[in-house]
Order: sequence, then structure tokens, then C-alpha cells
Amino acid sequence: MWRSATVRTSLGFVALAIACLFLADFEVSAHDPWAELGRLFLGLVQPDFGAVDYLGEAIVRTLAFAFVGVGLAAAAGLLLALVFRHLVVRTTCAFVRAIHELFWALIFLQFFGLHPLTGVLAIAIPYAGIFAKVYAEILDESDPQPSKVIPHGTGVISALAYTRFSQAWPHLVTYTAYRLECGLRSSAVLGFVGMPTLGFYLESSFAQGQYATVGALLLLFYALIATLRLWARPRLLPFYLLAAPFLLGDGLPIRWQNVSRFFTEDIVPEPLRQGEGLAGLVPWLGDLLANEALPGIWNTLVLTQIALVATGILTLALYPLVSHHFTGSHFTGRMRGALGHGVLVVMRSTPEYLLAFILLQLWGPSMLPAVVALAIHNGGIIGHLIGRRSNEVSLRPDAPNGIERYAFELTPRLYGPFLAFLFYRWEIIMRETAILGILGIATLGFYVDSAIQEIRFDRAMVLIVITALLNIGVDILARRLRARLRLRHTAQSEP
Repeated sequence: MWRSATVRTSLGFVALAIACLFLADFEVSAHDPWAELGRLFLGLVQPDFGAVDYLGEAIVRTLAFAFVGVGLAAAAGLLLALVFRHLVVRTTCAFVRAIHELFWALIFLQFFGLHPLTGVLAIAIPYAGIFAKVYAEILDESDPQPSKVIPHGTGVISALAYTRFSQAWPHLVTYTAYRLECGLRSSAVLGFVGMPTLGFYLESSFAQGQYATVGALLLLFYALIATLRLWARPRLLPFYLLAAPFLLGDGLPIRWQNVSRFFTEDIVPEPLRQGEGLAGLVPWLGDLLANEALPGIWNTLVLTQIALVATGILTLALYPLVSHHFTGSHFTGRMRGALGHGVLVVMRSTPEYLLAFILLQLWGPSMLPAVVALAIHNGGIIGHLIGRRSNEVSLRPDAPNGIERYAFELTPRLYGPFLAFLFYRWEIIMRETAILGILGIATLGFYVDSAIQEIRFDRAMVLIVITALLNIGVDILARRLRARLRLRHTAQSEP
């Protein structure tokens, strides 16, 4: 039975999204979008795998950045999880994970250039904050009783290994495997800022109208994600982690004086660099807020709200695709379930940034490609989770079928977990909304990218900090809503 507070909250979010629709730019400005979409579809049907050399190199680089970045992040996150109870640790982790990987990449590019360290750190730093939070939650959810009966004098490491870690290990492994999949997506997207991964070759192929090559790249990426559990087996991971650093490629030598100058000069606000002090800083900040930060925040919030509700609607429409209560257990039903699972895998495996880039080429610059990209990716993730949760629900023998089963039997029971997952993804959708500005949509990322292009790193850093604070605020609001509505979401529920 739906609680009235849950209904009121849901209707409030929908009403707010409808109001945002009148404030959003959904214009399709491309000359012939259907023809472009047809050419892209033809490229997927008739992919060109002829350019074996660079396709193979792109895959190797994508894998290498993902393994090194995620490996470092997992190690750092595990150590941070052990001290996550301290406020300074929680605050630091919240801040670093609130900044998108592409923002980190743009920062490191300014002093490391196109060096492998740029891509590795862009993944490792925000992922370390994510790992710390989730690992800490998993360890906290373990049964505390075994730690009370261990022999007196047992060392701290041994006590952790035989009590909390032994219980939490399966969940730690499962979440780390999921985060590796996310790392592959992040690694591919780093190509859009110049790193030699799949995204770099995808962008250049699109610019040249080589849709057959685009199709080959997309199919290779989907195959990489779909077969992850087949080739990323636990016994092979040590080999991958040892080999990956040697497959990152070379870069120009790092000029450490550039690093020093970036922190001591480049990101220092211009009025302070010129000795104007607070008298010059206040107008400088006022201009930045009025002309860039506030418009960027407004567009980011509008787009996020529409994308959040669109994700929810798509999730509720798609979860029956992987629910055996709708597909059935006979052969035809199993085939439908396998097909539905494949659809959701493709949706969730396609990075939002990559999908938004493709749609922008087809439809032109507006908020529409961003909303569709965010809804498809996040709808695929939550739809998979809710469909899997529905398989744990037992129905009575005389339960109705069809739309009545969906509307009166399953959806009411799944609505609480659905909202919990949706609110959990809210902050993630906000992060992605901000970064999509790099593609030309006037969210905060647009102004960050513009400032960097104009070599105004001081303004860019202020905008990045504002983006992080905005994400932290949304995360706090989402957690309070989950607590108010008594929606339970744990780290162990992640795919």
C-alpha cells in the first residue's frame, strides 16, 4: 500500500518536472535528423572492422586506464573505509566524488597534458571517494557479533580479516566488479578530452562521417561490457592489474614547474594575483556568479529534474522486460526475458556522455539529447535492478495477469525500492547533467569548459567547486527524503 507521503512526494517531483519542461530548450535544429539516424543505424548493421590496428589499440588503452584507475581507487577506498567514521574523511570523500571524472581530467590536462597519469588520476580520485563510502556501508552492515567473541589480544588486522571482512567479502567483490564496469565507461569517455581510448576514435569517426567505423566502435564497446564476467575472472585480475600499467602508452614528459604554477598562480583569482585584494575580489566573484554560475546552476537544475522524472517513467515501463512474472518460465518467455535483458544491458552500458554526443550530432544542440541520454542510461540501470527485485516477490496462485498484475500486484510492492534507487541516482544524474555542458548545453560544464578554453583557470576552479557543492547538496536532500519516506537502500543492492 502506498503511503500518502510517498504519493505526495512523487506527484510533487512530476509537477516540478512538468513546470521545468516549459523552461527547457527542446528544439531539434538538425537539417535532416532521420537521415542521420538512418546512416548511424546502417553503420551498426554494417560495421567496418577493417581498421584493426587502431581499434585494437583503442580497446587496449580503454582497458588499461580502467584497470589501473579502478585498482588504485579500490585500494585507496578500502583504506579510507576503515576510517570513514571521521568527519574530515567523509567530507573529503564527498567532495572528490562530487566532481565528475571529466572535470578531473580537464584539471590534470592543464599541467600533466596528455600523459597517462591524467587519465588514471581522473578515474582513481573520484572512484576512491565512491569506494570509501560504499565499502564503509558494506562493512557497517556486517554482523558485529563475531568481533565480540574473538580471543583477547588478537591483532587489529586479523580481527578485521576474520570478522567484518570475511562476512562482507562477497559484497565487496560484487560491488568492485560493478565499479569496474563503470570504470570501462569512464575510460571510454575520457577519449573525448583527448586520451587515446574508444571515445577519442568515436569522436573523430563521427566528425568525418564514418558511420561504419562508429558502428564498429560501439559494437566492440558493447561486447566488452557484455562479456565482462567471462574475461574478468578473479584468478585473472592480478595478471590484468600487473599488465595494465605497461599498456597505458607514452606521453610527453611531465613539467613539474607547470604543476607548481597551476596551484600557485593559475587558479588564484585574478584580483588576488594583481594585488587588488578583497576590494577587487568581490566584484570579480559577483560577475562570475551573475553571468556564469547562476545561469549554469539554473539550467543544471532544470535539466536534472526533467531527466530524473523521465528516468523514473522509463524505469517503470521497462522493468517487466526482465521480470519472470511477465516473461514466464517457458521457452518463449525465457527468450523474451533474454531479449529484454539484452536491451537493458545495452542501455545501461552506454555512457550518458557518449549517448548525448551521438544524439547531439543527430538532433542538434539543445537539452533534448541530454534528457534522452540520461533517461536511457539511468533507466536501464534502475530498470534492471527493479526487475531483479520483482523476481523475489511471491504472488498468490490466483494473482491477475497482464496490466492488472503490473498495476495492482507488483508495482505497488516495488515502488518503495524504486524510489530509493531513483533518489540514490539523483546526485549521479546531477553530476552527469553538469558535465554534459562540455558538449555545448548551457549547464555548469559549459561555463567550466569555456573558462578553460580561455585559459581562465581561476574562474573554472570556482565553477567546479560550485558544481561539487551543488552535487553534495542534492545528495544530502536525497538521503533525507529516503529517511523521511523510510526508503531503504544499501550498498549491497547495487548491481
